[in-house]
Amino acid sequence: MSDIADATSAVQAKFPSATTRASADHPALTVPASEAIAVLRFLKEEQGFDFLCDVTAIDWSSSASPRFTVVWHLYSTATPRYIRIAANCENDLEPEMATATVLWPAADWHERETWDLMGVRFTGHPDLRRILMWDGYPYHPLRKEFPLAGLPCDLPDAEIAPLVKEQVISAPMAGGPFVASTGEMSMSEAEPRAKDESWNERRPKPNA
Repeated sequence: MSDIADATSAVQAKFPSATTRASADHPALTVPASEAIAVLRFLKEEQGFDFLCDVTAIDWSSSASPRFTVVWHLYSTATPRYIRIAANCENDLEPEMATATVLWPAADWHERETWDLMGVRFTGHPDLRRILMWDGYPYHPLRKEFPLAGLPCDLPDAEIAPLVKEQVISAPMAGGPFVASTGEMSMSEAEPRAKDESWNERRPKPNA
């Protein structure tokens, strides 16, 4: 099937609950969480979307309901075409979504990152654990309520902990707020910097 409109129409014909989603680039559909994997399987096996580009999530805000939306970006290597599928998590406090690893093994790391940073648990995932933050880290840093400067927590790393003199540090990045210079300058100079970068100075310099 060569026309992306045909693919979206096919999804809506087979899954009447699928609705068109506003999108500035690629066609997008919103589907119920209970049908998400079935829709993804249909797109892969019957519509030629064989490549999973990304799995991510949106935190609309702590006051929104539904609060979390999981998003899959699919690509057809044969046509080529893109399509975006989204599904709202039913539980705002403990968001869950079925794993797509049953269709694409590559969903493994995407879902681990989404769990780590957004707190969306993917049921049925073969090894759902943090991928960037350490095991036991109590927060999900990309949630809307997480401050840019981080939150105090214990750093369990035996190698790094002595460098901060057993202080309770903020993670993932201390030193905020972050500011950017204005006016004419190179992009590297305009990159936001922490007002307090003393946390970085404690780290040993490469090849020192």
